[in-house]
Amino acid sequence: MSGESLFDRNPVLDCCGGLNNVDYSQMDMSVLTELSRLIDLTEPRFCVAVIAIIFNPFFWNVVARWEHRTRGLTRLFGGPYVACYSLAVLILLLNVYRSHSITVAMKGQPRWEPLDNVQVYYAGAALMTLGSLFVISSFMALGVTGTFLGDYFGILKDQKVTSFPFNVMDNPMYWGSTANYLGLALMNASPIGVVLTAVVGVSYTVAIAYEGPFTEEIYRQRSQRCKHK
Repeated sequence: MSGESLFDRNPVLDCCGGLNNVDYSQMDMSVLTELSRLIDLTEPRFCVAVIAIIFNPFFWNVVARWEHRTRGLTRLFGGPYVACYSLAVLILLLNVYRSHSITVAMKGQPRWEPLDNVQVYYAGAALMTLGSLFVISSFMALGVTGTFLGDYFGILKDQKVTSFPFNVMDNPMYWGSTANYLGLALMNASPIGVVLTAVVGVSYTVAIAYEGPFTEEIYRQRSQRCKHK
């Protein structure tokens, strides 16, 4: 019998070594290779879609904070409600363009065969249905001014909205919109659509990090003013 032991032929991996123990040579890289062939991150239409995705929340946060600080839009439009509704129309137009640019980017790059089946299509349709439910119900609960940054115009609510869908998750408008884009990507079997959905999710995460504390500070200041009256 050879002096080579069973442990020599099948060395035991050290569990504490983490990813250093992974034998990457045994991994099937064909999927990643195929995806890298299908996804072109330098394609102009993809770049335009990324810019549109990032620009939208950046724009409305900058404009809304400027309005809160200067009341410039309120003076320009003659009142906070008209100013808020005008900004809402502009945001909606920007969102329409963003959706258009994402659709154009998806059509400009190949479909991925593993996603191109009935099951994935219906999963995407279900995501779009769920996302639309969150977006529409959020809008119904908040109204126009609550949805489109009315707090920054001095249009404050008497109390925090806790009805559906806000009793299910925070920021349902943002995550519902993200679900819509992911559903659209799946329905189109588009790997570049999935990438763009990830960009949407990241941009909304950053927006939430800025909007949440600022909005809370607006209501905290209102509460302090009420106490001093």
